[in-house]
Amino acid sequence: MIHSLFLINASGDIFLEKHWKSVVSRSVCDYFFEALERATEPENVPPVIPTPHHYLINVLRHRIYFVAVIQSEVPPLFVIEFLHRVVDTFQDYFGVCTEAAIKDNVVVVYELLEEMLDNGFPLATESNILKELIKPPTILRTVVNTITGSTNVGEQLPTGQLSVVPWRRTGVKYTNNEAYFDVVEEIDAIIDKSGSTITAEIQGVIDACVKLTGMPDLTLSFMNPRLLDDVSFHPCVRFKRWEAERILSFIPPDGNFRLLSYHVSSQKSGLHINDSIIQFLQLLSWDVGKINPQKLPSLKGSMSLQTGASKPDENPTINIQFKIQQLAISGLKVNRLDMYGEKYKPFKGIKYMTKAGKFQVRT
Repeated sequence: MIHSLFLINASGDIFLEKHWKSVVSRSVCDYFFEALERATEPENVPPVIPTPHHYLINVLRHRIYFVAVIQSEVPPLFVIEFLHRVVDTFQDYFGVCTEAAIKDNVVVVYELLEEMLDNGFPLATESNILKELIKPPTILRTVVNTITGSTNVGEQLPTGQLSVVPWRRTGVKYTNNEAYFDVVEEIDAIIDKSGSTITAEIQGVIDACVKLTGMPDLTLSFMNPRLLDDVSFHPCVRFKRWEAERILSFIPPDGNFRLLSYHVSSQKSGLHINDSIIQFLQLLSWDVGKINPQKLPSLKGSMSLQTGASKPDENPTINIQFKIQQLAISGLKVNRLDMYGEKYKPFKGIKYMTKAGKFQVRT
């Protein structure tokens, strides 16, 4: 399916390539570079670019283009999802997914790509399975590998490969059973100077950290599941039950994972806001901190802009960043969490947070 993978930085340089079959010349990326030149913004490059003998499917994450080379027609979303899994895996292993981090851990990168694809077809994409195959890099392990010539590849077959549930390893045991869920929502909104909302949308995710013994079967229900649009699930979720009952039923992976992501096209106001930062003309940054609804902060003063080749904007856009703890601004509420029919108290281990993504005020 996937023949080759090229990693291209923001300057248009190919800094890493991986081939699962015969080597494909770098010249195939010329079609990508042509599309990049025609794009008005870096993120506007078409995700699928046809060429005379190949298809190029790409995603842009962390200022890096991940470009997959395909020789035959395949579902594009299948390849795009795999590329996002690659990025998430790099971020999980190295802390960040940057060109520098990838170059510093290039051996581990190739080992991961070799395990994630088998002859071009996805094989192991779950982080907890990969960490049994390829040990995450540490300073000590890197020094030992350099001296001894060994690698991070494990010597035993991971238990997850023997499990009937491919995303969860077998024989999991914990002294204290814990399950935590974080509902994190990000607002992208534009508000004019009169306070009217021009555009507003909410992107949300539910991240989980599950440390339960055995093979737990969980159900998570919402009070208002109809709020959710464009929902994307982890493979562990039983989609047919969601379609029929709007209940999340799943056997979770062990450890950290993203249960689902969603979209909501509405917002609320009058909320307690924390960690507020206002940026004005990209020159002035005002760190407000926590806002008290009874005593709103005010910014007074004057600012002199030097007139140069370009005239300052008379009606600048003000960018605002903030966080709202313990609240999902969409109004999404979890009803209950069940495991093997045993009810947990509502909202136990569930946290909510809203933060601003692209929140702009036009003056």
